[in-house]
Amino acid sequence: MSPQADPGGTKRAVPLEEVTASLKEHRTLGSAPPGELEWVADHGYVRQFEAGDLLALHDVPIEGFHIILSGHFAIYVDRGEGRHKVMEWRGGDVSGQLPYSRMRASPGDVFAEELSEALTVPREHFPELIRQCPEITATLVHVMVDRARHFTSSDLHDEKMKSLGKLAAGLAHELNNPASAVVRSAKSLVEGLVEAEEASRALGAAQLTPEQREAVDGVRTACLATRASGAHSPLEESDRVDSISEWLEAHGADAAVAGPLAETAITLPALDRLAEALRGEVLDAALRWVAHGCAARSLAGEIETAASRIYELVAAVKGFTQMDRETAARPTDVGQGLADTLTVLRAKVKSKSATVEVVVAPGLPPVMAYGGELNQVWLNLIDNALDAVAPGGRVEVSADREGARLVVRIADDGPGIPDTVRPRIFDPFFTTKPVGQGTGLGLDIVRRLVNRHDGEIDVESRPGRTVFAVSLPLRSA
Repeated sequence: MSPQADPGGTKRAVPLEEVTASLKEHRTLGSAPPGELEWVADHGYVRQFEAGDLLALHDVPIEGFHIILSGHFAIYVDRGEGRHKVMEWRGGDVSGQLPYSRMRASPGDVFAEELSEALTVPREHFPELIRQCPEITATLVHVMVDRARHFTSSDLHDEKMKSLGKLAAGLAHELNNPASAVVRSAKSLVEGLVEAEEASRALGAAQLTPEQREAVDGVRTACLATRASGAHSPLEESDRVDSISEWLEAHGADAAVAGPLAETAITLPALDRLAEALRGEVLDAALRWVAHGCAARSLAGEIETAASRIYELVAAVKGFTQMDRETAARPTDVGQGLADTLTVLRAKVKSKSATVEVVVAPGLPPVMAYGGELNQVWLNLIDNALDAVAPGGRVEVSADREGARLVVRIADDGPGIPDTVRPRIFDPFFTTKPVGQGTGLGLDIVRRLVNRHDGEIDVESRPGRTVFAVSLPLRSA
C-alpha cells in the first residue's frame, strides 16, 4: 500500500462559522476579505494532531496547503548526513503546497511538535481559489517566496558546512606534517644546543692559538656550506656515515657525531686539516662543537620551512573562505581563488595520486564577486572531478578571458556522465553517490551561486572527458 499524502491527524467536524472566526484571527490570512475567508473555511477540513503525528512525508505528494490554527509543526530533512530541522510553523503560519508552487512533494517529514490543529485546503481547489480569493492568493505567493528563500538559505548553509568539513579534513592532514616537523626539530634542537654549549666550554678552556681557531673556523664554514638534498642514495649516505665514523675512531674522537657531520658538506680532507692543528680532547671538543652547531643551524632551517608551510596553509584557508570580506561583492582574483582551493584539496589530490594541471592566463582582470562563494564553486567542481577520476587520473583547471567574460573550465578524465543522468545533475537532492556520501546539493548550490553572480555554468561530457565551464561577467570595479 502506498503511503498517504497526509498520514496523521484526526479530522474534526467544526461548524463553518467557528472555522471562519478562527481564520479572522489568523496572523497571516486574517486581514483577507471575510468572503474569501468563508470560501477557504468551506473548502477545507480541520484536523487535530498529537505530538509526533505526521503532517507530511518525504517525497510523498502533498494534498494541499495547510493553515496552522494552533500548535507547532517542524520539517526534518535528511541530506545524507542525518536528519535535522530546517523550518518550523506555529499557529498563524501556512504550510504545504501553495498556489503557483512547483513543489509537488515534501522535501522532508513534517511532524507535530505538540498538540496542534490545522485546516487543509486540497490542491484540486487551487484553480477556483485563485479566481475566488485573489487577496489570499497574493498573500500565499508572498509566503511561498519567503519559504523558498529560507530553504535556499538553509541549503547554502548545509553545503557550506559540508565544504567546511572537507576544508577541516584536508587542513588537518596538510598541517600534520609541518607541525610534526616543528615539534621533532625543536626537540632535537634543544638537545643539540645542550651538547654544543658543553663542547663550546671545553673548547674555550683549551685556549686555542690563532692558527687553531682558524682551522676550526675553516671546518665550521665547510659544514655550513649548502649540500644538495637527495644528491646521494641511501646506500651512499650510509657509506658516508661509516667513513666519517671510522675517521673519528682513528683520531680518538667521539663517533657519535658522525651522523650530524655526515649531514653537512664536510669532507674527509677538511677533517684531516683540522686534525693537523688539533689533537686529543681538544680535537674531540672542536668536532662536537662544529657538528652540533651546524646541526642546530639545520634544525632551525627545518623549523622555519615547516612554519612557513603552516603560514601558507593558514593564508590559503583565509583566502579560500574570504572570512573577512563577505559583506559586499568586490574585485576578486579568480586565479588566486583557484590556487587557494587546490591548496585546501591537496590532501585529496595526494590520496588519489591524481595529477592536477592549472593554467591561468596571465593578466586576468578581477571579477566583481563574493570571493568565498566563488571558492565554494571551485571547491565543489574540483572535488567532484577528483571523485570522478580513477587513482592516478588527471584533472585540468583553466581560467581565461573570452570577450567580456571570464571562463573557468574544470575537466577530468573520468568515465563521464551518462546521458540519462545529465539532465538531472543540477536538480536539488539528486546524487549518484552512495548513501551518506552525497547530499545531492553540491551542483545545485554551484548553479545557484553562479546565477547569483550573473554567471552561467555548462557541462560537456563523454567517456574519458567531462568539462564544467563557469562563465562570469567582467565588470568595472
